[in-house]
Amino acid sequence: MSQSTQHISTPAKRLQDYRQVYFIGIGGIGMSALARFFKSKGAAVAGYDRHPTPLTAQLEKEGIQIHFTENIDLIPAKTDLVIYTPAIPKDSVELKYVRDTFKELEIVKRSDVLGWITEQTYNICVGGSHGKTSISAMTAHILRHTGYGCNSFLGGIAVNYNSNFWANERGVSVIEADEYDRSFLKLSPDIAVVTAMDADHLDIYGTAEEVENAYIAFTQKIKPGGLLISKYGLKRDPELTADNHLRYSRFDSTADVYAFNLSVDKGSYVFNIQFKDQVISELRLSIGGLHNVENMVAAVAVATYLGIKEDKIRAAVADFKGVKRRFEYYLKDDAHILIDDYAHHPEEIAALIEGVRSLYPKKLTVVFQPHLYSRTNDLAKQFAQALDKADEVILLPIYPARELPIEGVSSELILNGMHLEQKRILEKDALLSTIEKENPELLVLCGAGDIAELLKPVQHILEQKVNIN
Repeated sequence: MSQSTQHISTPAKRLQDYRQVYFIGIGGIGMSALARFFKSKGAAVAGYDRHPTPLTAQLEKEGIQIHFTENIDLIPAKTDLVIYTPAIPKDSVELKYVRDTFKELEIVKRSDVLGWITEQTYNICVGGSHGKTSISAMTAHILRHTGYGCNSFLGGIAVNYNSNFWANERGVSVIEADEYDRSFLKLSPDIAVVTAMDADHLDIYGTAEEVENAYIAFTQKIKPGGLLISKYGLKRDPELTADNHLRYSRFDSTADVYAFNLSVDKGSYVFNIQFKDQVISELRLSIGGLHNVENMVAAVAVATYLGIKEDKIRAAVADFKGVKRRFEYYLKDDAHILIDDYAHHPEEIAALIEGVRSLYPKKLTVVFQPHLYSRTNDLAKQFAQALDKADEVILLPIYPARELPIEGVSSELILNGMHLEQKRILEKDALLSTIEKENPELLVLCGAGDIAELLKPVQHILEQKVNIN
C-alpha cells in the first residue's frame, strides 16, 4: 500500500458513545493516552499487556482494569470497541479470539482512533524521527499553562502533570504523530511540525527514501489553509506541502523562526526567539540540552502563530519541567550528575552528548542500550560515530523488544566501529559493579529499552559514595 493511500477507517459511533473499550497492549505510551481519553469520556476501559510497569500501575489507580496474562475470559462481555497496538505479535491469543468470534465488533489500530479524533478537532500534529515527544509536550504545556486550552496525546510523560494525556473542553488537540507503521498518515493536521526525516524503522519502510516519502505524504495531510512548521534545511524541503510554511532553526538567522542571544544561567538556558518580525525575549528553559532549545523554538512558533501573548509564553516556558526520560536528572549536585534519556537513534545520541557538554565541562561517561536488532544492523556505523563524541562508552546488550535475534547482529557491531579508546560491553550486573568501583562524576544512561530500570540502582550507588566520603 502506498503512503498516500493509507486506509482510514470510519467509526460506527460517535467517540463519546463507546461505553466499553478494550485495549490489547494497553501499557504502551500511545495506547495508554487513548485509554485515558476514553476514560475521560465516561467509558469503562480495560486491557491486556505483557508486563506490569509503573505506567500500568498508574492506569489501574485511575480505575482501568488490566491483566498481564492473555486470557479471553477477562475481555469484558459488553465490549463495543477493541483497540490494538501494531507492536502486538501476530499470534496474539486475544487479538485472534476477538477477530474470529465477534464479526461485528470494531477492532482497530491506535492510529485509526487518533485519525477519528483529528476529524473532530483543530489539530497540532508533531512528527519527526526525533524531537517529536519533547516538542508535542512543550506545545501542549504552553497551551495548557497559558489558558489557551488543548487535549494532549503525548508519547512521553510530561513531568508537570505526570501524564501523557489531558482533556479540555476546547476543540484543540496536540498529537504526537508516530511514523511507525505509517500511523501518522491517518491524521488530519491543521498545524503539522516536522522535526527530521532521518532513516528509521527500516523494517517497515525498507529504504531511507521511503521514510522521506512518508513525511512528504504526512505534510500532504495538512488541511487547506493549514500551516507546516519544519526544521530548516531538511533534505527534501521543496517537496514538503502546505499552504503556509515556516522553517525553524536553533540559531540560523536565515530561518523564519530561530533562537539568539543564548546564555547559560544557573543550569538554565536564557535566550530570545525571532518569529518572523516579532521577538519573544528573555525565555528561560530549565531543562538541559541545546536540542531542547531548538525544540522550544518550534513549540513557541506554534504558540505565537496561534496568537498567544508573549508574557504568557514566557511564563509557560519558565515553568516547563520536561518529559520523563528526556534529559531527565536523577542526580544533580557537586559530586555527581546522573542523566537519563530515551535517545535511541544516532542523531538523538549526538544531540544528547552535545547538550550535556554545553552544560558540564567534565569527563562524560555514556551507557547506551541499543534498541532492536534491525535498527542496530541498519545504523551501527552512525551509532559508533555519535558515541565517539563521549569520553567513555559502555554498551549493554541489544534490547530486542518485538524482534527475534538476527544472526551476527549484537552490540559488538557498534563497538567495533568506534574509534574511542575507552569503550566496552557489559551486562547489567557488571555495569552496576563497575559504577560502584569507578564512581563516574558525569554519567548518562540512554536507550529505549529497559535501561531505565537501572537508574534507581545507579542513583543509590552514587549517593552511597557521597555518604561514605
